[in-house]
Amino acid sequence: QKNSCILPEDLKNFYLMTDGFQMTWSVKTDNTPMPLGSMVINSVSKLCRLGGSPMYALPNAPTLADLEDDTDEEGNGDKPEKPHFDSRSLIFELDPCNGNGKVCLVYKHAKPVVSPDTEIWFLDRALYWHFLTKTFTAYYRLLITHLGLPQWQYAFTSYGVSPQAKQWFNMYKPITINTALLSEEADSFVNKLDPNKVFKSKNKTPVIKKKTPSQAAGSQKSHTSMTFSKTSSPGGNSSKK
Repeated sequence: QKNSCILPEDLKNFYLMTDGFQMTWSVKTDNTPMPLGSMVINSVSKLCRLGGSPMYALPNAPTLADLEDDTDEEGNGDKPEKPHFDSRSLIFELDPCNGNGKVCLVYKHAKPVVSPDTEIWFLDRALYWHFLTKTFTAYYRLLITHLGLPQWQYAFTSYGVSPQAKQWFNMYKPITINTALLSEEADSFVNKLDPNKVFKSKNKTPVIKKKTPSQAAGSQKSHTSMTFSKTSSPGGNSSKK
């Protein structure tokens, strides 16, 4: 009522179930827990409007509306129309993203009356808009799917996530960060190990070494010498007796 707009049905049902959502998880490095993932949906009281003129602002203080440029590209083809910081749009902050930007609930058309159609957009630190999803339910699924990893929203921008965030993605969400590779090579993440070939039993045939004629003659000589020595020994004993 304060902003003369109606919450989308899925977001309203979410707030009827729980007033906001926050979940964090950590990883252990050298037996020391380090906060990593963060999933946040602001409560109704923190669902603050962006771009509105603050009550105690100076008369000539710059606002977000001053960033509006009429030469900005509007929705062409597959690109949706970007939100506006001025009175043409209503923008509410859903997730502060730990200072890496803002995920916003956007009412694009606020004049003459606020349209009930909303979208979820990501506003980066350079104040550029990036489209995420058309519904809150779809965004909530993205949030859970990406495990709240740092800067995961930048995966939907043209410049992507930072190298440090990419390392966390490669560790916990390798398929998500390599979507281009996955679309080009469908079998790149498929285990191609064939157990039938690996564990196939091989019957080893014993190798018979053939003796050369010289080795055979030498063995015969040694055998005759041994027999001679054995037969001569009894005669020597009898002569002594």
